[in-house]
Amino acid sequence: MNLGLIAGNGRFPFLLLDAARAQGFAVVVAAIREETDPEINHRATADEKITVHWLSLGELSRLIEFFHKHEVKMAVMAGQVKHKQIFSSIRPDWRLAKLLLNLRTRNTDMLLGAVAKVLADEGIELISSTQFLEPLLAQEGVLTVRAPSDDECKNIEYGLGVARAVAGFDIGQTVVVAAQACVAVEAMEGTDETIARAGQLMRSLEVDDSNPASTLARSLTVVKVAKPKQDMRFDVPVIGMRTIETMLSTGATCLSVEAGRTLLFDRDALLSRANQVGIAIVASPRSY
Repeated sequence: MNLGLIAGNGRFPFLLLDAARAQGFAVVVAAIREETDPEINHRATADEKITVHWLSLGELSRLIEFFHKHEVKMAVMAGQVKHKQIFSSIRPDWRLAKLLLNLRTRNTDMLLGAVAKVLADEGIELISSTQFLEPLLAQEGVLTVRAPSDDECKNIEYGLGVARAVAGFDIGQTVVVAAQACVAVEAMEGTDETIARAGQLMRSLEVDDSNPASTLARSLTVVKVAKPKQDMRFDVPVIGMRTIETMLSTGATCLSVEAGRTLLFDRDALLSRANQVGIAIVASPRSY
């Protein structure tokens, strides 16, 4: 059976590709010219059960034609397509242009949900990537050797409330907190860039290191959640090694993710690195 893979950026498409091939699927890859790593071509060269076709953002008709040609009835999205790419670089074909005109709001969920409906109308079912990568989902509880401190737990509690409210409006899914104050909220830039922005902001402030009670001297806590109605078919919260390195460079010491709805890429290496540098990671239970 052929599985369609709509590949965005990063390592996600490669992990999905390996998992699907391990389950015996032949994989038909729609690689996005503006996003997908060209390494995907080498995978196709080395494995005759992998077919790659390159297309640009906005070429919805070509995507459907490509999948029909290879008798794809089931497809999965894997890898980020930057929000700013979707709304600035996109050059829609007639099919996507018609879809965009009929959207009530121009957020990512609405757009990708409409694309999923178009695919379904063409006999192509979009499924969740977690069906192939379930072992990488964060399990509830403390995942690192070090548990969050009392102050970090307070930051997490506060951050969860803020993050879930923001996520409910489909703005972003990550907030960065210091001393129970919100330092940064994710918008279109993504998790790692949000953390980096929080670090830059804190570095720009005058911190009284001699005063242990100084609010600004507190370290950063990162809180990432899923949306209340997260559609796991095309939007799966992901944490990778780059997130840990970004936290380290900005002085963030604790990370909270949502259990059962967050993928941890390179899980063993990620947790090992977090333990090495003293970053606490905890998977909080779902509240909705």
